[in-house]
Amino acid sequence: MPARGPRRALLLLLPAALPTAAVLGAALTVAVLQSTGLMPVVGEPDPTTATYRALAGDRALLDGLRVSLGVAAASTALALAVGLGMALLARTTRLGGRLLRAAAAATVPVPHLVGAAAVGLLLADSGLAARALGAESFPPLVAGPLWVAVVAEYAWKESAFVALVVLAALAAGERELDETAATLGAGPWQRLRRVALPMAAPAAVAAGGVTFAYVLGSYDVAWLLGRSYPEPLPVLAYRLWTDVDLARREQALAVAVVTTALALACLLVTAALLARTARTARAVR
Repeated sequence: MPARGPRRALLLLLPAALPTAAVLGAALTVAVLQSTGLMPVVGEPDPTTATYRALAGDRALLDGLRVSLGVAAASTALALAVGLGMALLARTTRLGGRLLRAAAAATVPVPHLVGAAAVGLLLADSGLAARALGAESFPPLVAGPLWVAVVAEYAWKESAFVALVVLAALAAGERELDETAATLGAGPWQRLRRVALPMAAPAAVAAGGVTFAYVLGSYDVAWLLGRSYPEPLPVLAYRLWTDVDLARREQALAVAVVTTALALACLLVTAALLARTARTARAVR
């Protein structure tokens, strides 16, 4: 009987997972074939890894890789801190949980491009925040050296996603376990450390992995709020793809393949952490 639950969950996922895997697999296959010269945009097929070798020594790719990983890590860390904190705080009262769910549900559907435009209007040199504070010299948060506006937009949007996922996980019996621990004499901090955090950890890990992979491959927010150089990998790939020189498209696809490989590596690490935290959560139950 216990094994039927995971099997049923996998069967329910198949209608969404199979088309997604097919589209991603086909696109990734074409990208690999074109970037390795097996299906070139122009000219005859000529298997080669020259595109990847050229990118490996390209300063633009290395700088873009550093920026992409930094923005993804900072955005994920902030989203996890805010989302997890809000979920743990809201669990203390039913009204707080309802209010948080309503606020998060209103935030999640907002497109990132709309959110980026709003953050730009708020944090720009002559934006709403600068005018409200009356600052003559406002720090360069939009298109600045620290990518503050980009990280702020991703953290704002994804913290709502994290909060919803963690709240759903805590709804599965956390209140009963918390009450049992309180009956046995556990204090608030002990219940938080021994009950709430272990039960929330698998959901937080899963949401964090999805957030990191999404931010790593996202284009629009970094393009609108970020600097012109260095370019994050998705922005670099788009610029190369839209270059008038069609030969640059092979480089664009190579950058896309590298970005996809990094995202898949992130998801593999997430899966390993998820299995570990899930065992701890089961032990709490």
